[in-house]
Amino acid sequence: MPNFTDQTGRSVFISSSPQKIISLVPSQTELLSDLGLDASVVGITKFCRHPLSWFRTKRRVGGTKNPRISKIIELSPDLIIGNKEENRKEDIELLAESFPVWLSDVNNLYDALEMIETISTITGTIGTGKQLITKIDTAFDQLRHVYQTKYNPLKVCYLIWQDPFIAVGNNSFIHDMLQQCGFINVFDNVPRYPTVTIDDIRSSQCDYIFLSSEPYPFKEKHLRSLQPLLPSQKVILVDGEMFSWYGSRLLQSAVYFQGLMATLQHGAGAP
Repeated sequence: MPNFTDQTGRSVFISSSPQKIISLVPSQTELLSDLGLDASVVGITKFCRHPLSWFRTKRRVGGTKNPRISKIIELSPDLIIGNKEENRKEDIELLAESFPVWLSDVNNLYDALEMIETISTITGTIGTGKQLITKIDTAFDQLRHVYQTKYNPLKVCYLIWQDPFIAVGNNSFIHDMLQQCGFINVFDNVPRYPTVTIDDIRSSQCDYIFLSSEPYPFKEKHLRSLQPLLPSQKVILVDGEMFSWYGSRLLQSAVYFQGLMATLQHGAGAP
């Protein structure tokens, strides 16, 4: 039984080519699908909405923060894939007493590519995984070339929650995605996810406020209520999956970012 080290430094013994996989992370569920592992994945969370066919047919084992342990035990997986930030430590420790649990810890593009490579190695899909990594690498190289040669940097405040407002700080995957686009995160001097006020946002002198579609589902009504409070800055809605999903979604993200960057350089809203 091969021994793998996950991204948190834990040693995990996993059988060769696991046949009963449970994913506790939506972006990694999508990755498993793109690696061609439909027959091997037996359980997903209620938030794993991509691919839609899996969301409709795969057994759901609760949420990311509150998995149904009894359902997981019933499925008897030979591999559980989770994430340090998205899953609770106590749930992971309990599951690890009975099953192999591999945890990702993704804070930047490099971590994401490492995660893809390791999961594809574990699941016997390394060829597909390497092809995916090459495509993502190429797409982000093109993205960086575009902003470095064509665009001026824009200052952004990225909000993921309201009541209270929570922004994105440094040492987070979303922060790295903003940097990949050449955006300047106005709260990059604060770790992770700082709570901010309207005055904080106003004094940051950002050019744009991004309202993410997740984890808080910001809508047009939130934009309309916030914009009058910040008349000197432009408030727009952005696709949170593109900024926060760190699996195979990254291919779509690079394309989305190019469109977003081009649109904002002309002073318009999000595409």
